[in-house]
Amino acid sequence: MFARSLLSRSTLTTTTTTASRSQSTLTFAKYPFLKELGLKEKNDGVFQGKWSAGRGPVLTSVNAATGEAVAEVTSASPEDYDEIVKNMTIAQKKWAKLPMPQRGEIIRQIGEELRAKLKPLGQLVALEMGKILPEGVGEVQEFVDICDYAVGLSRSIAGQVLPSERPEHNLLEVWNPLGNVGIIAAFNFPVAVAGWNLALSLVAGNANVHKGSPSTPLSQVAVTKIIADVLDRNGVDPAISCLAVGGQDIGELIAADSRLPLVSFTGSTKAGRDVGVKVQERFGRSILELGGNNACVVMDDADVQMAVRAVLFAAVGTAGQRCTSTRRVLIHEKVYDDFLAKLQTAYKSITIGDPNQDGILCGPLHTEKQVSDFNASLAKVPEQGGKVLFGGEPSSVKLGGNFVTPAVVEIAHDSQLANTELFAPILYVMKVNSLEQAIEYNNEVPQGLSSALFTNNQQNVFKWIGAGGSDTGIVNVNSGTSGAEIGGAFGGNKETGWGRESGSDAWKGYMRRATVTVNYGNELPLAQGISFGDE
Repeated sequence: MFARSLLSRSTLTTTTTTASRSQSTLTFAKYPFLKELGLKEKNDGVFQGKWSAGRGPVLTSVNAATGEAVAEVTSASPEDYDEIVKNMTIAQKKWAKLPMPQRGEIIRQIGEELRAKLKPLGQLVALEMGKILPEGVGEVQEFVDICDYAVGLSRSIAGQVLPSERPEHNLLEVWNPLGNVGIIAAFNFPVAVAGWNLALSLVAGNANVHKGSPSTPLSQVAVTKIIADVLDRNGVDPAISCLAVGGQDIGELIAADSRLPLVSFTGSTKAGRDVGVKVQERFGRSILELGGNNACVVMDDADVQMAVRAVLFAAVGTAGQRCTSTRRVLIHEKVYDDFLAKLQTAYKSITIGDPNQDGILCGPLHTEKQVSDFNASLAKVPEQGGKVLFGGEPSSVKLGGNFVTPAVVEIAHDSQLANTELFAPILYVMKVNSLEQAIEYNNEVPQGLSSALFTNNQQNVFKWIGAGGSDTGIVNVNSGTSGAEIGGAFGGNKETGWGRESGSDAWKGYMRRATVTVNYGNELPLAQGISFGDE
């Protein structure tokens, strides 16, 4: 789904300028759906099996569309974090002893509770993050879906029985829980990223501490309340799913903590590099989901209208703030003018405004800095030989949020702008004369998350998905770069971090593998036929 700038995306190094600013009046009462989620004007942001007021700074949740303060959440201090890990370590030992199908049944119930809260939780995501309501509801649905997937895993995760070269021996492969897991999530998917990790990690038998962005604290609290209620109802220590609302200091503690064998981090490439190094220094394991400078290729035999629809959603959806958002379109020269004409018509249909209102297609950017970066990038276009084709003018929406008008820019493939991920709705378009040239341009950026090819030529399809084709982790044909399903592994290559979450065999990242030799005979033969001493 996701790379952001270090400021706006990374939850390890994100500043809390927006989320912690002083506000005189809270507007909580304007949003009755918040009470449905068990939220209040002032909320505890630390959960360690029980809720407590964190000893860190008080954060303010802000309506992304208006800039108005909604509610307050206390954040965790380093001392709170230490207590969290101590409690989750105790809880994990009991949770790991529960048979996996029983763990799966509890995760099924979590999914059912999320399904029951689908609308209000989606409304909260739209309010706090700024994506439009259908996308907010869709994000919660992702968590529901991954819970269903984890239930299936609870009865199907299997080891192997391997042939042994020694008589009366069995060679087995078994999977066991890792222990404790740290989850550092980003502002743009405050529910789904936590869900991808929590569902798989919980079914694997781990305990978890989740730290999202300090600018989306209410979403974190709401999700944790839902999970904690289900665990309580089943007599399970809810410290297996802890919460540490906080900023950079808590992220750094998670990365450096040897009590957490695994850290899953979603954020910018720059911050992810720091996290990966810090975790590796202590020989921990990391799952990194980082930047994506994603390209869509439109060939001369493509269904151009289909490609336009796909690019519109992938470039403008979530106001360009998905890590899988389309940043570049590589258009065959034979259909270049036709594609751009149809794209311009589609862009004229974009409605910009309050993401919780019906009919809106593009909400605000999440931070003021993103608006500054958006404007600064457009100002650089002429300097780098490019041209703003349409869009980019100051937004006419005057609600108080960080609204911009999505822009389409014609520029060279090797320009600095086209090779830099910007977390905003600027789409760079360029001509190609062949699939081979398109693959070259697609692969030349340092990130490798998602890509798409629109073609009706079978040879093109198999070149694109083959060894000499796209080098991204998610490779699409006649489907856009964003909107991945949970059944496949999600993640990317190169500077995207090589991590994998969600479906396929991503569950292996949350477990430890053991190769087991069982001698059920009365002799002690050695492998490789070695003789040692008396026989």
